[in-house]
Amino acid sequence: MKKINIYDTTLRDGSQAEDVHFSTEDKVRIACKLDELGLNYIEGGWPASNPTDQKFFQEIKNYALKNARVAAFGSTHSAKKTAENDPNLQSLITAETEVITIFGKTWDVHVRDALRTTLERNLELIYNSLAYLRPRVKELFFDAEHFFDGFKASKDFALSCLKKAIEAGAETVILCDTNGGTTPMEIKEIISEVKTSIPEISFGIHTHNDSELAVANTLIAVDLGAVQVQGTINGYGERCGNANLCSIIPCLQLKMGFECIPENNLSLLTSTAHYVAEIANLGAFHRQPFVGRSAFAHKGGIHVSAVRRNARTYEHIVPELVGNKQRILLSDLAGQSNILFKAKRYGFHLDKDDPFVLDLLSKLKNLESQGYEYSAAEASFELLLNRTLGRARKYFTLDSYRVLESKRGREEEPISEATVMVSVGGMLEHTASSGKGPVNALDNSLRKALEKFYPSLSQMHLVDFKVRVFSVNDTGNFSGTASRVRVLIESADKTAQWVTVGVSFNIIEASRQALEDSLNYKLFKDDQEKLTKAIKDAEKE
Repeated sequence: MKKINIYDTTLRDGSQAEDVHFSTEDKVRIACKLDELGLNYIEGGWPASNPTDQKFFQEIKNYALKNARVAAFGSTHSAKKTAENDPNLQSLITAETEVITIFGKTWDVHVRDALRTTLERNLELIYNSLAYLRPRVKELFFDAEHFFDGFKASKDFALSCLKKAIEAGAETVILCDTNGGTTPMEIKEIISEVKTSIPEISFGIHTHNDSELAVANTLIAVDLGAVQVQGTINGYGERCGNANLCSIIPCLQLKMGFECIPENNLSLLTSTAHYVAEIANLGAFHRQPFVGRSAFAHKGGIHVSAVRRNARTYEHIVPELVGNKQRILLSDLAGQSNILFKAKRYGFHLDKDDPFVLDLLSKLKNLESQGYEYSAAEASFELLLNRTLGRARKYFTLDSYRVLESKRGREEEPISEATVMVSVGGMLEHTASSGKGPVNALDNSLRKALEKFYPSLSQMHLVDFKVRVFSVNDTGNFSGTASRVRVLIESADKTAQWVTVGVSFNIIEASRQALEDSLNYKLFKDDQEKLTKAIKDAEKE
């Protein structure tokens, strides 16, 4: 099995994405996670460009990475300086990494318009920079910036840049599609010509995703002999991003037969993708191939019926290979198979002709036609399932509530107050609370009324709150401020997280529904845990 070296540039190229910023601490944490995944190279940044990267190279020395080598990144020396007195090259040496990667211009347009120098001088910059660094580092790579655009504009000049880099001691030259506009057909044709012109070349590939082709172009390059692949986790990068390693690695390893990372580490891919997204403070892309939450999610009844018999019918790989899992969604597209699958997951073994299944399916489709989203709010569905079966206790009844909003001065914050009347076991609780906004006030009042009966409610807290507006009403007309809204509330306690849903024309009422379901689910979950523990204790006796 041929080995392909994976060179991650999330910490440098990935940090250039809009809305992404990594502190030194963030970079160290990500580097350790990438090393755990088993990548070969981690590009830490450009030490000459900012203090954060300089600190990273100092700090990462304190960590014993098991798989990856850290690379420092920089450019060829300034046209107005020599290699010996260029601050950029000196900063690369000062970083004291085992690997250095420098980029140089290979497109004549860039040489003339960006560097404002001659083509001959540019070749000197490439050769002199690499030759100066060669004896001072274990591994030396050359990124041929804008190579494919340069090749299309002036083939001879682009090739001469590669030859100079190899002559100066670069072990691998990386062909870069920096603007992300090259097609797979062009990639194949150009790389074939490069190999003919420079038979001894050891080359890698670095692509951008401006034409949604970065992964495809990378795979083509590997098929043509590339030994190194550069990319980022989740495809983060400037403009439309870089080649996504979360797609490239499983494609190479599972579909093309190349070795990228240790086989047992492939199952860490999904958790690594989510970890990096969390540190980047970006929401995970649910529809991302391989590692996305929706990558192996099935919604249509026919699909679900098929995957229950044989998952291969609608799944191109086994999800667990990349650390993901199959999910069956519930919606107005759901069939009996969806209900049966979900019921089995929650411990109910039902027959497709069971009247309960038909009843639940009818309720589900009716509620989703009103805007309820059970594929996203599985806790609300689990409650619906158990209520329809008569298994869920009625923990409390919210008899009435009132929420008041007032503002007493132009510069003062609004005041939110909520009053609730709640029945618990024949007892009526009448409480009031203020809060930071109407939903928080309602939440505080409910907890105040219920915690004396159910102390465990103090353990749960709000994780996320989302509101979706449906601007078109049932007749197809725009509703404006009278639109229906869907509220999703994500809650958590010490052991789990769950999502509940509410829908109404009134945002407070929709929030009340989701909030009430969340409290009920917490109590229901506690009961199930007590029951499981009691059964285990009885079995021990």
